[in-house]
Amino acid sequence: MGKPTGFMENQRLSEAYEPTETRLKHYREFVATLNDEQASVQGSRCMDCGIPFCNSGCPVNNIIPDWNDLVYRGNWEQALAVLHSTNNFPDFTGRICPAPCEAACTLNINNDPVGIKSIEHAIVDKGWQMGWIVPQPAQVKTGKKIAIIGSGPAGMAAAQQLARVGHDVTVFEKNDRVGGLLGYGIPDFKLDKSLIERRVKQMQAEGVSFRTRVMVGSRELPPGIASNASEFVSADQIIEDFDAVILAAGSEVPRDLPIPGRELKGVYAALEFLIPQNRQVSGGKANPINARDKRVVVIGGGDTGSDCVGTSYRHGAASVTQFEVMPQPPEQENRALTWPYWPLKMRTSSSHLEGDTRREFAISTKEFVGEKGVLKSLKTVELEWKDGKMSEIAGSEKTFSADLVFLAMGFVNPVGGLLDAFGVEKDARGNARATTDGEGCYATSAPRVFAAGDTRRGQSLVVWAIREGRQCAREVDAFLMGSSTLPR
Repeated sequence: MGKPTGFMENQRLSEAYEPTETRLKHYREFVATLNDEQASVQGSRCMDCGIPFCNSGCPVNNIIPDWNDLVYRGNWEQALAVLHSTNNFPDFTGRICPAPCEAACTLNINNDPVGIKSIEHAIVDKGWQMGWIVPQPAQVKTGKKIAIIGSGPAGMAAAQQLARVGHDVTVFEKNDRVGGLLGYGIPDFKLDKSLIERRVKQMQAEGVSFRTRVMVGSRELPPGIASNASEFVSADQIIEDFDAVILAAGSEVPRDLPIPGRELKGVYAALEFLIPQNRQVSGGKANPINARDKRVVVIGGGDTGSDCVGTSYRHGAASVTQFEVMPQPPEQENRALTWPYWPLKMRTSSSHLEGDTRREFAISTKEFVGEKGVLKSLKTVELEWKDGKMSEIAGSEKTFSADLVFLAMGFVNPVGGLLDAFGVEKDARGNARATTDGEGCYATSAPRVFAAGDTRRGQSLVVWAIREGRQCAREVDAFLMGSSTLPR
């Protein structure tokens, strides 16, 4: 519980950012981790609330009050052990999770919530600094072989859990870097890729094998999905070679905007911009899409859109405008109505603050306009929302000049060809059909084939992917061995 009176004596301290004028010159992380004293003070704010709603607000059910108290008292190594007991990769979530736990914090009813995410960040960074995070190889091998298709957070979490109980785990990835969208998609200034690489090394020491640049199940990919695979393995071969299979390939098919002018040069899916930037930062070829001195419009108001905004500013864009189809939310949520749930409110990311970002709400793009095949502008209309339904406002048409448009409207489902290759039944949204509770959970309609993360639930947060990877690992272990000691 931290210090009994800590929440009355101490104010919330957020992590500091490197000044905008310097961080725009590079792609490194720019958030400063709390030092030991700062983290201890922040941990002291965790109050004796009786029912810690933060635990259930967190998808992996982190035991938050316990490690807040341990940090407050200086027991960092024990705090790390508690943190790792529910979360394999707090170095990822401590950086890119939106922290639904903080929205559920009891202190958030009428005060600033405990800075849970910043404390988590401090714990895991100190763990690496002190050498406390080491491989945990299994003492006894089971002889069972498991294939995991997809190396994102769901696949990585499942692989680590299963390797630690003695199974032989092979993770297949179609790109040359492990991590899924963590590796190719999220900008380096939000998540340094060396953090993924050190986790991969830890998992390799625990017995996990990674096979990159391998396409599994289907050779065909829909437009907008990155792959540099040089090898193909059929679903039949995977089924023959392994005792169980986990599909954790992610929800990768981008939501498109099929309106007149979509084919113009200058209109791109967000990952067509972000993934080449990841490759360039890691020493690859220059990003073929350059936003320098360009008028950029980002369609989509979520995290991917924010990533496009921050990357465009680092390129030196002349202007950045972001469109959102939903109406502008309130600056402050009605806590009496929303707590402890994730509230609807205006959210401004660090990327928005890196330039004079123009944000347009309740707006729909009707047409891309170009000259000689090159984008020059967009035609839009304002929207009215009533009873959850939208309608166009007559006479509200506008034209926005634009040289580049990035479509960041989310992802609709996993690659259908992968599910079809394994004979997996889909739900109404095109995801793998599988339950998360009860007997046979995470199992698909195909024998010995399981599904977790975005492949099963659709586009979601990294923390949900870790949760499902861990839970799926337990079900696979129980399926193979008759019972499991892995946590639910």
